[in-house]
Amino acid sequence: MIYALLQQPAAGGGPAWIQFVFIGGMALMFYFLLIRPQSKARKEMEARLSKLKAGDEVVLTSGLYATIDRVEDKHIWIKLGGSVVKARRAAVAALANEPESQN
Repeated sequence: MIYALLQQPAAGGGPAWIQFVFIGGMALMFYFLLIRPQSKARKEMEARLSKLKAGDEVVLTSGLYATIDRVEDKHIWIKLGGSVVKARRAAVAALANEPESQN
């Protein structure tokens, strides 16, 4: 079937294989411009969250600064305003002493 498609002239006047090359090129651009950078950033964030330990000062996604009291599998206990509060690891946006990325 693909051979038959390649033998037929395209509607635009050029060979049909050019359309396949164009679609393949678009798929590669989509991968390298959208999918790959996003998966790389997700992996970096997962690695950063797995390295959290007691005593680290973090910035939460809400913008609050807190200090980690203890770490569990999916949760962390943070010192916030004189009290200890339970939060999800995913609530950590960054380490407080870590420089912000310029994306």
